[in-house]
Amino acid sequence: MASIPTLSSCLGISPTKEMNVNTSIWDKLTHVAALLSVITALVWVGVLYFPLMHQNEVMRQQIVRLDKQIQQEEVANRRLRLEIDSLKTDPKTVERLAREQLGLARPDETVVRFGLPGE
Repeated sequence: MASIPTLSSCLGISPTKEMNVNTSIWDKLTHVAALLSVITALVWVGVLYFPLMHQNEVMRQQIVRLDKQIQQEEVANRRLRLEIDSLKTDPKTVERLAREQLGLARPDETVVRFGLPGE
């Protein structure tokens, strides 16, 4: 039986030899493509993340403002509770408010009001 010559034997190339292909341009293009992909991914993350950072900062400022408002309301609440307790337990406080706000006096007292002319 006659053997059929292969293409590599006809060209004088042994099948065990490796071909030396210049792949440096492909390696460079692969690196450039990978780098561009990473840059694109970072830009995309930045585009999505920066508005969230701004929203987070606005919310933090709102939290600080609301915390201050809560503290002010708690101080006012404590003051009003003390005033209520004082009105419930101290008759002198009730008498003072009746004199100042309602202009009341005891039956044996005379009320003298000082004011500017024309009032």
